[in-house]
Amino acid sequence: MVESWASSPGSRASMRANRRRDTKPELAVRKLVHATGLRYRVDFAPLHTHRRHRADLVFTRAKVAVFIDGCYWHGCPEHHRQPSANADYWAAKVAGNRDRDAQVSARLVDEGWTVLRFWEHENPTDVAAQVVEVVRG
Repeated sequence: MVESWASSPGSRASMRANRRRDTKPELAVRKLVHATGLRYRVDFAPLHTHRRHRADLVFTRAKVAVFIDGCYWHGCPEHHRQPSANADYWAAKVAGNRDRDAQVSARLVDEGWTVLRFWEHENPTDVAAQVVEVVRG
């Protein structure tokens, strides 16, 4: 049996309970953007050749992909704190997530997409306003 990455059964259960989609920050932004009349795809892969790389909101006609990144999982410079348990594992995990985010953004830009990335702590009203401005612009 493979040893778990979690430092305890409780931390494993907590981490596994984190949502991949429909997080509170994402839902708040989606509600505000939807209220402006814009329609979008949710948890959608903009590039059919790379289905693993899913954006939180995708405006297919405007070719705009929106990501709302979690401060912990994506290493927010303002809020991310390295855990004391399994520090090496989590440092590598977050660094890998950040590298993947950069690669996905670069690939999308190369394919003609506009990529918008926000942190979960950003004000949903401000995020939605920026998204609407770019999509309508």
